[in-house]
Amino acid sequence: MNPVLPLLALRAFAETGRHGSVKRAAEAMGVTSGAVSQQIRQLEERVGVTLFTRTRYGVQLTEAGAKVHPALLRAFEQIGSSLEALEAISARQTLTVSTVPSFAASWLVPRLGRFNREHPGIEIRVEATPGLVDHRRDRVDIAIRHGLGSYPGLISEHLMAPVFLPVASPALLAEGPPIREPADCLAYPLLQDSDRADWPLWFKALCVTDDPRAERGPSFDDDFLLIRAAEAGQGLALVRDIYARQEIAAGRLALALDQPWPTAFAYYVVTLPDAAGRQPLAAFIDWLKREASGG
Repeated sequence: MNPVLPLLALRAFAETGRHGSVKRAAEAMGVTSGAVSQQIRQLEERVGVTLFTRTRYGVQLTEAGAKVHPALLRAFEQIGSSLEALEAISARQTLTVSTVPSFAASWLVPRLGRFNREHPGIEIRVEATPGLVDHRRDRVDIAIRHGLGSYPGLISEHLMAPVFLPVASPALLAEGPPIREPADCLAYPLLQDSDRADWPLWFKALCVTDDPRAERGPSFDDDFLLIRAAEAGQGLALVRDIYARQEIAAGRLALALDQPWPTAFAYYVVTLPDAAGRQPLAAFIDWLKREASGG
């Protein structure tokens, strides 16, 4: 047998079998559909076996092709993992952290300088996105997410559980009616979250129910925008304490009523199961926990 392995042809076979489509295999390999078809023909000529049959939906593995395809697919995945490991050896230690924009802007980014001073050899890349990420596909090392801590197939560690505070600009509170109890907040415009759920739940928790004003007002899909609207005097905002702390200290916001509302939701550090032992990642998670415990 010819000792030279036709790796390109084998890869074309593996990707076509994975996707059931020559076109999608070509997209995965970054080549043309014609090049994939040619490589498969050459492989079939070399081994003397038909590997695919055409269907109305694409291509399908023959019985012979189906016997060897799983092992070959695993082999290419192992090659890819080995290449990533070699690249990691020579690469600078870089961690990609994904979190929502409001948490990145209000809590994480202002603190990163302290981590950089502690670990000058580790670079942090922050991706601020409201959507969930696929850790493997998107090459994300750590995700910081707000939820109940249930992330199937991933490891999650509790970071912090913020409480919600009613806040507004000092000028708005000075000009408006006094707020002595939760129901008094209804005399002001209420700035809502995107689901219009936080204010009604806050009022319900404090025994103020069945008032349609609790769901009225402009809504914002990001806490950072909600805070900016409150600073501009547009109304009362119900925001997490970790987002409002700096604004309150600087006098841009004031506490409308000292009635924090704890919820079951919390921030979690989410990683792949096989990533927890990596030293740079472990160092960053340890730092996050220390920062969270210190506020």
